[in-house]
Amino acid sequence: MSATVSLSRSIAGPSVATALLPIMAAVSLAFLVIGVALPVLPLHVHQELGLSTFVVGLVTGTQFLAALASRVWAGRFADRAGAKRAVVAGMLAAVAGGLLYLLSLRFVAAPPVSAAILLLGRALLGGAESLIITGGVSWGLALVGPANAGRVIAWVGMAMFAALALGAPMGTSLYALGGFASIAIATTLVPLAAIALVAPLAAVPAQRGARASLLKVARAVWMPGFGSALSSIGLGVMIAFSSLLAAERHWSPVWLFFSAFAGSLVAARLLLGHVPDRLGGARVALVSVLIEAGGLLLIWLAPAQIFGVAGALLTGLGFALVYPGLGVEAVRRAPPESRGLAMGAYTAFLDVALGFGSPALGWIAGWSGLGSVFLAGALIVFGATAFAARLLCLGPSAGRG
Repeated sequence: MSATVSLSRSIAGPSVATALLPIMAAVSLAFLVIGVALPVLPLHVHQELGLSTFVVGLVTGTQFLAALASRVWAGRFADRAGAKRAVVAGMLAAVAGGLLYLLSLRFVAAPPVSAAILLLGRALLGGAESLIITGGVSWGLALVGPANAGRVIAWVGMAMFAALALGAPMGTSLYALGGFASIAIATTLVPLAAIALVAPLAAVPAQRGARASLLKVARAVWMPGFGSALSSIGLGVMIAFSSLLAAERHWSPVWLFFSAFAGSLVAARLLLGHVPDRLGGARVALVSVLIEAGGLLLIWLAPAQIFGVAGALLTGLGFALVYPGLGVEAVRRAPPESRGLAMGAYTAFLDVALGFGSPALGWIAGWSGLGSVFLAGALIVFGATAFAARLLCLGPSAGRG
């Protein structure tokens, strides 16, 4: 394994891209099923089922809670069984989630029952997300090595958000044509196409040797993880409430805010994904957090749609490099034989923030209006500066287990 890592460190930029491209394509196709639901799931729950904004946040956040519950297991599974098997297992779970979406439509006349089935479907999609993204990053790290960790995390994440950006207008169009049933059908069928894409790819052998304990890995990644968790609240705000804010302010199309956010994120990761590897993850994260918080504040203050879109672009630009920047810090502090577990543990912090933060933000929206969610999000995101600054002071080797 050490020879593989040494060789991977010499891989040039184009070769890294060539190695990662098939994985990115599979991840993008798999995450399209999540993207199509993002702009319309809040509308389906709030308008068609007639349920509260708190339930909107709960249904949205359930996916992240399920991802949290499965994240560590997914990391261990990727380390032991191999990254390819983790990705395929995640896609099969996504198919099952789509079938539950379909089942929920049989109970629209009983909104609580329909919402409960939706919650189960979202939970399966959370487990699918965990396996796919953890397996995809582990696969990439095995191919090109930890020296390119920032690029792996940024580009695999970019593939995910590209799918989310494309999925937003696609989901809106499908919803207009066939209602939530069309979303459920797409959620069931698209992962099957992703499995067909992944099947011919060569698997990377699972790593041999003793595994680090979860406690040891947690000690290595807790500080980057907390910073990432606070920053991810901005993502939660955009996922759960950007379309509702646009609808409330009569700005059309309702998916524009999230697509601007995701498009900005994708562009930044494509063009700047190498920056955390070169300049240091903590330094890049510190600057990016300030940009993200400023974008959320601009959306809160926006007197017209154009200012809101500008805020969404800034939010996406800022969030784009926080996660890979702090992820570089986590990988460099983690034991080499347990990088899948390390990425699972690191991402679990994000899941905690989104799983508990989305319902809490929904409660804030019900109490003081949708606009206040963006102000609260900006203040929470700003708190991540403390962790990025501390990591910058400690240096790259501090905290290694």
